[in-house]
Amino acid sequence: MKTTVAKVSLVILSIAVIVWLGAVNIRAIISSELLNTGTLEFVAHPNPAVEREIMHLVSYASLVVDGGYILAFLSAVIFLWATPFVLTREGWLLMSAILFFIFAPVEFYTISLDVKFFWNELFGSPDAGALRELFMKRLTALSGAPLVAILCYYTIIPLVIWRPFRKETAV
Repeated sequence: MKTTVAKVSLVILSIAVIVWLGAVNIRAIISSELLNTGTLEFVAHPNPAVEREIMHLVSYASLVVDGGYILAFLSAVIFLWATPFVLTREGWLLMSAILFFIFAPVEFYTISLDVKFFWNELFGSPDAGALRELFMKRLTALSGAPLVAILCYYTIIPLVIWRPFRKETAV
């Protein structure tokens, strides 16, 4: 029974991670249209309708990112609970879990910013100033910790593929 739960949670985890990391990339590409290349400065005199539509797309992409992360987080917890792997023997799994869960507070903080952004975009005033402020707060959140987190998440992929640091049991 426990291995079935582990297998199902692993499938859900895999799908959630693909959706989540894909949406992170899509949100970054959409967001880059508002900024000057290589800076955190807004493009001078953007078309208000275009800026509003980009903010709208960013807010919905953020919902996909946040939903994917929450689903990945929950399924990872369930997988680690139900897996037959022993973390002390499977170093790759232990390292992957550490890299994933160490940034959970950062992710939940940025999720709260994304929810505020979405709420303000959906129900707030048509003034773009408040959205710009939340947008910049999200980009500069925690002095770049979300960017470091993304790099750690991408490090997990080779760890899972090559599975280094495995201890073989003696027969």
